[in-house]
Amino acid sequence: FRAAFGRRVAVIHSALSLSERLDEYKRIRRGEVDVVVGTRSAVFAPLEQLGLIIVDEEQEHTYRSEKSPRYDAGEVARLRARHHHGLCVLASATPSIESAYRAQKGEYLLARLTERYGGVPLPEVTILDLRERPMAAEALSEELCEQLMQNLGCGEQSILFVNRRGYSATATCMSCHRPLECPHCSISLKFHAANGRLMCHYCGYSTEVPKACPHCGSRLMRYSGVGTQKVEEALKMRFPTARILRMDQDTTMRKDSHQKLLSAFGRGDYDILIGTQMVTKGLDFPRVTLVGVLTPDQMLYADDFRSYERTFSLITQVVGRSGRAKEPGFAIIQTTDPDNPVLNLAAAQDYDAFFEQEIAYRKLGLYPPFCGLCVIGFAGAKENEVARAAARFSALLGQQAAKQPDLPLRILGPTPGSIEKINDTYRYKLTVKCRNDRRFRDLVRAALALYEKEKLPSKASVVVDLHSDGDI
Repeated sequence: FRAAFGRRVAVIHSALSLSERLDEYKRIRRGEVDVVVGTRSAVFAPLEQLGLIIVDEEQEHTYRSEKSPRYDAGEVARLRARHHHGLCVLASATPSIESAYRAQKGEYLLARLTERYGGVPLPEVTILDLRERPMAAEALSEELCEQLMQNLGCGEQSILFVNRRGYSATATCMSCHRPLECPHCSISLKFHAANGRLMCHYCGYSTEVPKACPHCGSRLMRYSGVGTQKVEEALKMRFPTARILRMDQDTTMRKDSHQKLLSAFGRGDYDILIGTQMVTKGLDFPRVTLVGVLTPDQMLYADDFRSYERTFSLITQVVGRSGRAKEPGFAIIQTTDPDNPVLNLAAAQDYDAFFEQEIAYRKLGLYPPFCGLCVIGFAGAKENEVARAAARFSALLGQQAAKQPDLPLRILGPTPGSIEKINDTYRYKLTVKCRNDRRFRDLVRAALALYEKEKLPSKASVVVDLHSDGDI
């Protein structure tokens, strides 16, 4: 953008210092900027004559802020475009189900790109059944290793996607079969070979690897699961002369490290790029002709009604990194569930068929876009108090709803959070299926007022997170 528009471009993102962000903000306010490029918070840039907002990769859940103030940048973009009588473009190779549904109904104008840039064909994709294939190394099938060897011989580059950083997923005692868990979070510790320690990916706790199980004293420990570090080690043993680059949260902590690593790969300084979700989108390297997807199965069965949608999007996007120039592209998806329709539709890059399947599931289960969702979270230091506070709020909400029998509402829970404890704080949630309109929001406000009147916030803090059903 700076190459096209020069100094009249501002950049806003969290990696900038406070003074840098203030300088950019002042330039925008003074009218010295025509284009603002940035992450989620850039949607609030103080442009006076706003004519166009582009939300790239609009399906990404990271557009929702998980901290106060809680907002959805996509919704804010649509509201700002409406306010300024401008245009909001939601761009994606795999649009969210909600956006595609509104386009189908004619609420959004649908513009399709029916072929890749330059007219290059889509990559050829193979799904490998790991139950029947020999493994050459940790998480690497013989077929994938053969393709990597062929790419190395031709001087072409490869990308491997692993949906977990670290070395091993869990350390488990083989005597009592209990995993080593974080003392502050209800989640297992992950082994990191770089520092030889067990670490928690939620609160940052780390500890030395114990010589014996803290539960039963056994010295028989098993490390299972695969992370980016383990794949990197296996590749170095199998291809000792290959130049391997790993990109995950551990290697991109320093300022500008993300861009420096990608620039080095783009220059051809590396042959193989291993990474987590940060390597699945937006990369355009003409020498990449092979993509490997190593562990997609765990994404399919996450505790989220959008798990199929996110898996389809991730695989479709990362497969699309291959063969973007003259040379044909190939991709290999390794799985223990080769007949899964989500994986097969992603391999075929068939978004329309996936949408028809997913929208039928959403309608049957009454999920967005057929309703709104309101997730009310409760957090506190004592689990029993948090559970009681959540149950009391549920009762208060039910009492308010009883006053409006014509207001459609389904209250589910309360239940423990998907990760019940994080950093010594217990979490419960209440899920409400509703229509996100003024009546419902007033109902929630009334329940919150009663909750505060009973002094329950001293037992458990409460956060309301509304997921729109599309009506803003």
